[in-house]
Amino acid sequence: MEEKRAFPLRIKVNEKEMILHSPTTLFHLKNQVKPGADLIIYNGFPITSDLPLKQGDEIVLIRKGEIPSPEEFESLMMARHTPGVHQRIEKAVVGIAGLGGLGSTVAIALARVGVGKLILVDFDVVEPSNLNRQQYFLHQIGMPKVKALQEILVKVNPTLKVECYNEKLERINVERIFRDAEVVVEAFDRAEEKAMLINAIAESMPDKYVVAASGVAGYGDNNEIRTVRFSSKIFIIGDQKTAAQPGVGLMAPRVGIAAHHQANTVLRILLGEEQ
Repeated sequence: MEEKRAFPLRIKVNEKEMILHSPTTLFHLKNQVKPGADLIIYNGFPITSDLPLKQGDEIVLIRKGEIPSPEEFESLMMARHTPGVHQRIEKAVVGIAGLGGLGSTVAIALARVGVGKLILVDFDVVEPSNLNRQQYFLHQIGMPKVKALQEILVKVNPTLKVECYNEKLERINVERIFRDAEVVVEAFDRAEEKAMLINAIAESMPDKYVVAASGVAGYGDNNEIRTVRFSSKIFIIGDQKTAAQPGVGLMAPRVGIAAHHQANTVLRILLGEEQ
């Protein structure tokens, strides 16, 4: 026996709420709303077969090759998210301290996932040896990293707000720069800078989360990169031992693994999964 459905049904189509007063199916809805759509994403998953709609469904209809309007862009970009994620993080603010291999990769991942605002801090410029693991391009050599990364981020997600600080982070300016951030990503190379940032936040802004890294050099076992909860508000990602040194370099694959651990930990914090 077919399950009875309560009407009206409230659903979302391309992030706009619709109310249905009678039974309908996914394909019927597509033919009504966007007949030319050749990609149907149903609750975060692409669907090729028809099915009846139910309360709370989220549908995104995409015509391949079509440039969306600014009003549509955000919903289409986030179409493959788990339902409900975007609404919970679109106003979130995340700080990133250091825009090298870790920081630049974390920033792009968070831009793609739809975090509302990033606070970027670095005093260095892009140079050729950065390109083996950092998310910059040849034409950006000589640019301040904050400006180069901002240039990339707005191409990835033009709705993202980016606040840049082309200055060296020290204990005296940590609070000023990161006071609006809910989470701060530590992405420095040097141990003393890592310790300074973690201690400064713990002392002056103990309500904030810190997602740090330690031990991401070389090409060791992927699975040695782990996320460890150091305290209630501090997470440390890495193998905790493999520091960059003569004979042990920093390279894109392992740095990227750690950076995406950091980005996913930030996302889990923003979604309330790490309370």
